[in-house]
Amino acid sequence: MMASLSARCYAGDRDLDAIAHLINTCEEVDRLDQGTSISELQQEFNQPSLDVARDIRLWEDAEGKLIGFAQLSVSEPGEVIDGWLWFRVHPDARGGDVEAAAIAWGEVRMREVSAMRGGRVKLRTYARAEDCDRISVLASCGFKADRYFYRMARSLSEPIPEPHFPEGFALRQFPGEQDAAAWVEMFNQSFIDHWNHHDLTVDKFKHELAKPDYRNDLDLIAVADDGTFVSFCCCEISVQECDRTGRNEGWIACLGTRRGFRKIGLGRAMLLAGLHRLKAAGVATAILGVDAENSSGALRLYESAGFHNIRDSISYVKDV
Repeated sequence: MMASLSARCYAGDRDLDAIAHLINTCEEVDRLDQGTSISELQQEFNQPSLDVARDIRLWEDAEGKLIGFAQLSVSEPGEVIDGWLWFRVHPDARGGDVEAAAIAWGEVRMREVSAMRGGRVKLRTYARAEDCDRISVLASCGFKADRYFYRMARSLSEPIPEPHFPEGFALRQFPGEQDAAAWVEMFNQSFIDHWNHHDLTVDKFKHELAKPDYRNDLDLIAVADDGTFVSFCCCEISVQECDRTGRNEGWIACLGTRRGFRKIGLGRAMLLAGLHRLKAAGVATAILGVDAENSSGALRLYESAGFHNIRDSISYVKDV
């Protein structure tokens, strides 16, 4: 490792400008659609599950210039605790030293989590399928490919079928924070069968509701006659991201149907309702992410609704 490389903890708001500059410098080279701003970083670092003193790490060169940044997102306690490692290294400092330091830090931090909470821990990260350099670094550090994902897109200038809801179900906008617990229960019951599911908490959900780009008119639920929340489609439009990329895009951020209400057309109806809302908001292209091996038929649903794959990514894992 470079003798001049030094690591330190996050020092608060005074680090935000340097972190944003590093991430955006990487974005100019990598084109991952992962640029950021100081306000977006503040929102990210304020999430309730993040221990900023322990889950963020910075690396500087001999002149004190920030050349590496890493953040760890630790899942809720369970049989296995996952730590998702997200790291960026300045293009001029790439080649293994800083990347290896970031991964080693992630391993040490997850061992601390294991000691505090008990149970098995895994370190996870991801790479674009064409990012051979990062994939090589991950392989050299003992990571193994674990799952494949697609990013899919659909032009909203193409016709969008009208949604048809089964009898006994109605489309509603999410009422608001007072129903956060009901929404979270629906979400967890919808994804309980999915790969690597970790329960969402009410605190995390309320944090999402407080984001500046959150729009209630894009947060849709299907409600049964008895008032039960049974299906959802939450859409997002990031104004800052669209400004950075020059593209007019909106996200189908999450879509799901709870156990006991599947295979009756709710998922398709919610998806189409979300697409209509994005189009009405002036969005030109809808984007979503999907597990390529999803067992619920999500990929087939998206393809039947006009989505096509535009990017492959790979989830990597390492037992620590």
